[in-house]
Amino acid sequence: MADFTGSGWSLYISIVTLVSVAFCVWLALVLARGRTPGAQVGTTGHSWDETLEEYNHPLPRWWLWLFMITCAFALAYLVLYPGLGAWQGVLGWSQKSQYEREVARVNEVVEPLFARYLAQDIPTVAADAQAREIGERMYLTYCVQCHGSNARGSRGFPNLTDRDWLWGGDPETIVATITAGRQGVMPALGAAVGSADDVQNLANFVLSLSDSGHDAARAALGKPSFTAAGCIACHGADGKGNPALGAPNLTDRTWLYGGGIATLTETIVKGRSNQMPAFGEMLGKSKVHLLAAYVWGLSNLPAGSGAPR
Repeated sequence: MADFTGSGWSLYISIVTLVSVAFCVWLALVLARGRTPGAQVGTTGHSWDETLEEYNHPLPRWWLWLFMITCAFALAYLVLYPGLGAWQGVLGWSQKSQYEREVARVNEVVEPLFARYLAQDIPTVAADAQAREIGERMYLTYCVQCHGSNARGSRGFPNLTDRDWLWGGDPETIVATITAGRQGVMPALGAAVGSADDVQNLANFVLSLSDSGHDAARAALGKPSFTAAGCIACHGADGKGNPALGAPNLTDRTWLYGGGIATLTETIVKGRSNQMPAFGEMLGKSKVHLLAAYVWGLSNLPAGSGAPR
C-alpha cells in the first residue's frame, strides 16, 4: 500500500491532471477553427437513410467560450483546493477540518444540555421526557441496526426491553457496555463432549434446566457432560450463568440464538462469538450517559411513562 502513497504518485497525479486540462483546451481550439470563407463544409462521413448526412461545422463560439470558462474554473479550483496529488490548496481546506469545525459548532450548542444530564443519575435522566427523546434519536442512530427499532433484538442480538441481561442491567454496567463494548465467546465443545449422541444428550440436559421441551432420558445421560465438558466454568453448577463473563442464564427461557435442539446442538459443537462495538470514543462521556439512561429505561420505566414496550 505504501507504493500508492509516495511522493512519486503525487507528482504523477498532478502531471496527468494538468496535461488533461491542457489537452481539453487544445482540442477545443482545434475543433473550433472557422472554415475558410467560400470553402464547402464537409461531412463526418456518416450517412443514414441513404441521403441523411452529418455536417462537420466548427464549434459555436459561445460553446467554445463556455468550455474555456470551465477549464479556467478547473485550474482555479486546483489552486485553491486539494486536487493535485498532495497539494492541499491555497485555502488549506480538507474534509476532516470541515467536519471538525461542524462538530465543534454543534457541540458548542448541545454540550451544555448534555452536561446538565451528566450531572444527574441515570434513573433521573431516564424519567426526563426531553432526555428520552434525545436518547431515542441516539438509539435509532447507533443501536437500531442490531437491536431493532423496537429494541427487542433478533437472533444473536439481545432484547433490551426485558430484564434478562448477559453482562448486567444496572446503570453502571450499561454505561460500561456502551463505552467499551463487549466480546462474548462460547467455545466450540463438540470434541470435548464426545459423539453426536453425547452432544444430543447434553443439549437435552440444557433444555431441562429451563423445563423446556426435552427428552428426560437423554437429559439424564447428558448431565455428567455438563460438568465434564467444562460448561459449569461459565454457566455455573446451577446453570444460572455469570454476568462477569457474559455467560447466559440457562434456567430461564430467554435464548439469544434460539432454544431448539438443533440450535443448541450447533452452539455446543461450533460455539458462538458475538461482539458489541465500543462507542465511548465516538460519543464521549456525556452522550454515553444519556444513551445508557434511555436503554436502562426500556426495561425499568413503568408502562405509560413514554418508554417503548
